[in-house]
Amino acid sequence: MSVVTTKRNWEHLAHEVIRGYEVSREDALQILRESDDRLLDLLSAAFVIRRKYFGKKVKLNMILNAKSGLCPEDCFYCSQSIISEAPVEKYPLLSKETILAGAEEARRRKAGTYCIVMSGRRPSNREIDQVVEAVREIRANTDLKICCCLGFLSPEHAEKLADAGVQRYNHNLNTSQKNYENICTTHTYEDRVETIQQVKQAGMSPCSGAIFGMGETDEERVDIAFSLKALDADSIPCNFLNPIDGTPLAGRRELTPTACLKILAMMRFVNPTKEIRISGGREVNLRHLQPLGLYAANSIFVGDYLTTEGQLPDADWQMIEDLGFEIEECAL
Repeated sequence: MSVVTTKRNWEHLAHEVIRGYEVSREDALQILRESDDRLLDLLSAAFVIRRKYFGKKVKLNMILNAKSGLCPEDCFYCSQSIISEAPVEKYPLLSKETILAGAEEARRRKAGTYCIVMSGRRPSNREIDQVVEAVREIRANTDLKICCCLGFLSPEHAEKLADAGVQRYNHNLNTSQKNYENICTTHTYEDRVETIQQVKQAGMSPCSGAIFGMGETDEERVDIAFSLKALDADSIPCNFLNPIDGTPLAGRRELTPTACLKILAMMRFVNPTKEIRISGGREVNLRHLQPLGLYAANSIFVGDYLTTEGQLPDADWQMIEDLGFEIEECAL
């Protein structure tokens, strides 16, 4: 049963969440459909929850595109898919030395988590061994948290990564179960859920989120939030579609900055204790309202994404400082 008010008192609901109330789907849908005139009330309430569990700390994450293009999947949003005509670099898995250099760059950018990402359906035995070798060396010489995103995993590969010291594995749901066939035909929503469960069984922390703005309804955005809650994802990347020329979703622009902020607030209310990360597409969708997103989210990517450019690191550092927040750095 929902916490009922006539004109919703979002701060009251936030305190109820902290006391253990689990928001309903009706609550979540009402957040997405709140008037823009009450957006600041909504963000202030989301910040009550965010501050309770994360204070004013902001986690920085850096991505290394360790293998680019060459992917047999047909994900409609992706510039690296087999059906994409986007002019992206295509290269096999980078050398161990390049992956190690990426870790040093992550530290320079004040990131606490280093994300090693590969295109493709699933990694080969050779690729897993090469990543494992690099991860062992990074873990031996830095305090970086390592996250990998390598595609679908076998139980054996998941165990190898966990044994090497990979703390977190990313595999996004991307969209709702109902909308999935509209963005990909070469694998299913269920395939993605199975991989997340495999990650958990191997002892790695599950990182899973979505890309918003791909034709999903408000109800389906709520479905995504509750699916991630059911999977107990520890880290939830909230991507906002950057419609890349040469992909089937080129030119699609469904989101406004205020809609993005409501999505972030909704994700915080539904998953109050989890890391909510503003991820790909933040600069082109939130635009000048980027700083407001951190009143709901507690994490961002710093620097570039896989095939698109991000804000310069020093601009992110300044944004965080201007808000009166602090970067949660790893030890140097």
